Amino acid sequence: MTFYGYRRPDGRVGVRNRVLILPASVCATDTARIIAQQVEGAISFNNQQGCSQVAPDQQFTMDVMAGYAANPNIYGTVVVSLGCENCQMDLVVKAIEERTNKPLKQVIIQEVGGTLKAVEIAVRYAKEMVAEASMLQKEEFPLSELIVGTECGGSDPTSGLAANPAIGAMSDLVVQAGGTSILSETSEFIGAEHILARRAINKEVHDRIYEITSRFEAHFHAVGEDVRQGNPSPGNKAGGITTLEEKSLGCIHKGGHSPINAVYDYAKQVESKQGLVIMDTPGNDPASVAAMVAGGAQVIVFSSGRGSPVGHPIAPVVKVTGNKITFANMEDNIDFCAAPLIYGEKTVEQLGTDLLNMVVETACGKQTKAEALGFVETAIARICNYV
Repeated sequence: MTFYGYRRPDGRVGVRNRVLILPASVCATDTARIIAQQVEGAISFNNQQGCSQVAPDQQFTMDVMAGYAANPNIYGTVVVSLGCENCQMDLVVKAIEERTNKPLKQVIIQEVGGTLKAVEIAVRYAKEMVAEASMLQKEEFPLSELIVGTECGGSDPTSGLAANPAIGAMSDLVVQAGGTSILSETSEFIGAEHILARRAINKEVHDRIYEITSRFEAHFHAVGEDVRQGNPSPGNKAGGITTLEEKSLGCIHKGGHSPINAVYDYAKQVESKQGLVIMDTPGNDPASVAAMVAGGAQVIVFSSGRGSPVGHPIAPVVKVTGNKITFANMEDNIDFCAAPLIYGEKTVEQLGTDLLNMVVETACGKQTKAEALGFVETAIARICNYV
């Protein structure tokens, strides 16, 4: 199986061909939004951070910003900064250039004379990049060039019984084809970390799985909370999940049955052709998706038993549910129904193949429901609220 995409100068392959207007901080976000709105083919996002952060917290933000620019779905980037934020322009540009050699321009609002002049300059840069991007021709690539991120949110029992196993079967097929699949959400490994650790390819990966889980728990302990004595979210409980262990046992099904080859920290660059890997992310869906996209995922596959509208400005998000009622009630948001597994109408292998076909169609250009609606929610994890 193959897909059609765009080969970038750094060697990676994109499934979308967009120009990113990157706000370096919250103070540049509105200006970046105005710029993107004036250029068809340009995108931006609300960056609520970039200033007044302690060093480890700021590093999360820097890694996401640089990773967004490096994501292969992006043709080129125009960085917009205010000029006095912690994430200074030279730091952001350096971080991007360490990850990719794609087109890059910069505008500092305070130095060019304010918002209107910054918009004028940046719009010109963005239009030039969009014109250049439009000249690229799609090429055919093997699935080994694909990095798929997996996520779950608003879970109910059907997530662990149908949707996540279907995603796991799809993940195994991507791995078998030589591609990369990312399993995320460290908070939802708790109570099932020993099962994942048994699948580690070596002792280093085995120990890293326990390390990130313990580190995550330590964040809870630092504020006087014991996560193992906690409960799922109100939505999870309303859907029928009673314990965090139930939630975790359902969550890890997204990783299928492949060996786990590596563990990456939040938003770090994921190498291609890695098989199944883990990324250390929080359970917050937009912040977790952001990390995988920053890591290089071109497509996200996201399960939700209760239903979720979350999308992303850079990577298409394929929504999956195992709940036929949710699929009927939220047909505007959900792309794929895995409920036939529960009713014995299809096997998990058949659903995994069907889902992979949808992922490939999406990679080739088919819009997801979230893309059609223009949903571009995103968030960046913070050390202070990593729990």
